[in-house]
Amino acid sequence: MKRAVFLDRDGTLIEEKVYLADPDKVVIFPGTGPALRRLMDAGFLLFIVTNQSGIGRGYYTLDDMHAVNARLGELLARDGVRFEKIYFAPEAPEQPSRGRKPSPQFLFDARDEFGVDLAQSYMIGDKLLDVECGGSAGVKQSILVRTGYGAEVEKNSSDKLGAAAVVADLPTSAEFILSHG
Repeated sequence: MKRAVFLDRDGTLIEEKVYLADPDKVVIFPGTGPALRRLMDAGFLLFIVTNQSGIGRGYYTLDDMHAVNARLGELLARDGVRFEKIYFAPEAPEQPSRGRKPSPQFLFDARDEFGVDLAQSYMIGDKLLDVECGGSAGVKQSILVRTGYGAEVEKNSSDKLGAAAVVADLPTSAEFILSHG
């Protein structure tokens, strides 16, 4: 069985831009590429798990989202980073959705498709629903980063974070994971 790190996209890997549809506006947080590369070198598979409700709300198209994801992949490839798969939920919150976080469905899909051992894997995100997704999937640890909405979530919902670790950013998350196996 393989270990994995599941990553939220907006506010975790890249700066939060409400309903990001323009690949030219992708800004990766400092140190993200090298941190992800270290996780890959330690044997972790990398996956993005993202809610993209702007599609369901009609703010941007599926092609726009794919263009943003392609730009993100292109920028991170400079550090040798590669994602096994990007799981995305295009539905608006009020629409039925198979995988929209906090549903753990996409983590179960990665388990089944890639042979991932969820009990040895991690979920990183900047929202409570990311933490809940990881917990519901049975990951080893959910990690809330203080980037994006994370600092606000820590301040306003600390009683709901449960056993989640709270760290500054993605590079700090990588340090946490590498020190905990």
